Amino acid sequence: MLSRRSFLSLVASSMAAPRLASAQQASQKVALYANVGPDLTHYDVDVAGAELIKRETVTLPAAVQYAWPHASRRYLYIASSSSAPGYGTQGTEHHVTAFAIDPSTGVLTPHGVPIRLPTRPIHISTDIPSEYILVAFNNPSAVRVYRINKDFSPGEEVQQPGPIDAGIFAHQARVTPDNRLAIVVTRGNEGTPTKAEDPGALKVFEYKNGVLTNEMSIAPNGGKEFGPRHLDFHPTKPWMYVSIETQNKMYMFRIAEGRINPEIAYRAETLAEPSNIRARQAAGTVHVHPNGRFVYGANRAEATIEFQGKPVFKGGENSIVVYAINQSTGEPAPIQHIETQKIHPRTFHIDPSGRLLVAQHNLPVNVRDGDAVRTIPAGLSVFRMGDDGKLTFVRKYDVDVGDKTMFWMGMVPL
Repeated sequence: MLSRRSFLSLVASSMAAPRLASAQQASQKVALYANVGPDLTHYDVDVAGAELIKRETVTLPAAVQYAWPHASRRYLYIASSSSAPGYGTQGTEHHVTAFAIDPSTGVLTPHGVPIRLPTRPIHISTDIPSEYILVAFNNPSAVRVYRINKDFSPGEEVQQPGPIDAGIFAHQARVTPDNRLAIVVTRGNEGTPTKAEDPGALKVFEYKNGVLTNEMSIAPNGGKEFGPRHLDFHPTKPWMYVSIETQNKMYMFRIAEGRINPEIAYRAETLAEPSNIRARQAAGTVHVHPNGRFVYGANRAEATIEFQGKPVFKGGENSIVVYAINQSTGEPAPIQHIETQKIHPRTFHIDPSGRLLVAQHNLPVNVRDGDAVRTIPAGLSVFRMGDDGKLTFVRKYDVDVGDKTMFWMGMVPL
């Protein structure tokens, strides 16, 4: 059976990537999919030329939230919702929809009937053999598991043997590479002058055939000042990397004997200037390089202030941080911070050959340019990846999102 990293390095957090011991052949065709609201557009990826070629678009029942490929690379499962992000206005349309992926072109074709979900799905993934779909919900915080039918369409929900404590503000659900544990990343909420902080946690379950049991909560300091968002796994070592959104940190945990060691093995900063935070900063997606030598994280800022009657960017770091991984201990050491050339890189992915990184930015933002105001559009930024793990910016693609949002982007090898 193919391991996930062997077919997808990018779709690891966004479509977070699972397992690969060595980078895939550079000649392999790659499809990139990126949404604007309910519309999901396919791009051909020219890895050698570091270019994206726009192709056709399909439309989902509601705005795309996240997606994940089947282990066969022939199907894509997409979560959509009409709810606003965070604790915003609650919609009524929430689905998982399957599309077949043409293996020669990457064209998406609807497959089966979408299944309805109870509330907004914030993240979706499959277990390692793609027999079940795991869906995380942020409001109310929850995780649910759905069968994948024999025809690869999404199926009925798996009834769990008991109640599940899904913490506060679930943001991701992942299964460990050995398919033995399921982890729900719950961010909690930052405190405000009028409301105390809600604690975060990693909710860890024993996992078998879609069933979640024997829950354990990893919550350093009771979950205070611990706001995890996304995680990814090393391709060959028992190491797990977790981005801590609200504290702008990257933590490494060890996996041993079928359990997650609750002690934080290593801590690293995500920001280039952690003592110079000009507005709210939030650590984002995390992905381990297919060769296991580097791990990457996103830094996001988008807060605004008023200038000449318009909201303009207040300042902050919108960047990708690159860490070298100590191959003996797993410790991540930052070696580069590189600006993404746009605002708020919500998602990024690495192509399966490990030569290209694409970052997606969800909204246009005004910036001050001397005494004038200009707009930085939403869109995609493309970087080459060097043998030393460092990134070189190549080009960016502006995307007109209108009153919608780019929420997800991922790559799938064909």
